[in-house]
Amino acid sequence: MKTISFVIPCYASEGSVALVIEEIRATVAQRPDYDYEIVAVNDCSPDRVMEVLRAEAARDPKVKVVDLAKNGGRHCALMAGFHVTRGEYVVCIDDDLQCPTERLWDLLAPLESGEYDVAIAKYRKKKQSAFKNFGSGVQDRVSNWLLGKDKELKFSNFSAMRRFVRDEVTRYRNPYPYISGLMLRSTSRVVNVEMEERERTIGTGHYTFKKSFALWMNSFTAFSVKPLRISTACGSLCALLGLIDVVYIVIHKLLNPSVPAGYSSMMAVILFIGGMILLMLGLIGEYVGRIYISLNNSPQFVVRETLNLDEERKENLIL
Repeated sequence: MKTISFVIPCYASEGSVALVIEEIRATVAQRPDYDYEIVAVNDCSPDRVMEVLRAEAARDPKVKVVDLAKNGGRHCALMAGFHVTRGEYVVCIDDDLQCPTERLWDLLAPLESGEYDVAIAKYRKKKQSAFKNFGSGVQDRVSNWLLGKDKELKFSNFSAMRRFVRDEVTRYRNPYPYISGLMLRSTSRVVNVEMEERERTIGTGHYTFKKSFALWMNSFTAFSVKPLRISTACGSLCALLGLIDVVYIVIHKLLNPSVPAGYSSMMAVILFIGGMILLMLGLIGEYVGRIYISLNNSPQFVVRETLNLDEERKENLIL
């Protein structure tokens, strides 16, 4: 009998997470040849999520709970959950009832066939704000360029992976995890499964501009040196333009000595080059800062409490 491990990152979802857990139970019950476990990770939620999860864990030993001491975002919460899973398949699902749980078997079908290692839900239309749609579009294009992702491949909050992919993902011990990048680094056999995202009926979204920008920076700097190469190219281009401008000014002055020195053009060149230098220094500083934090062994997550976990699994949470 194969086991499916569901990982649910939980934040501000006291009204919906119990319903998600119940949906998972009902869906897995359709296939008696599968067992399941649910790993719910409380990402230091400000509401009563932990009370709800405590009640679910007391009622069902298959519900495992990891309570984080500090909010680290969805990707850090998923990493914490991955460390305690034991199933042959690991499914990531959100706590807001928007993931179509009834399509679970369609999501797992490409993995069961042996043809693919990761399957990701592809929503024809995402049920989110225009701002989030814009941010998702930018993130998708950045991933295409930096990670070498197929432009037809789309990431979403509902996905499934084989255990060996989970093992490879959890080998990443540095701060700033980016799950999509770690999946693509582990395997190229990734497929989309088309389905419809549900409307949000309980609560509101919590991905602010700050969180979206932080995730974008993770994808931009954690898995590629292409931005640094762009810095080198921009610096070389500025130097070349400066050299051409110097040659032009000298020749123009020799041919027409009466031409006055251009204060405005000089200031424009200085501001342009100065801005480029500061931009590139900021980018390099971002890389150096992340290296410094990684060398300081800054943790991905800190666990306050666990429920229904044996000692071996608890040890897996100590990074």
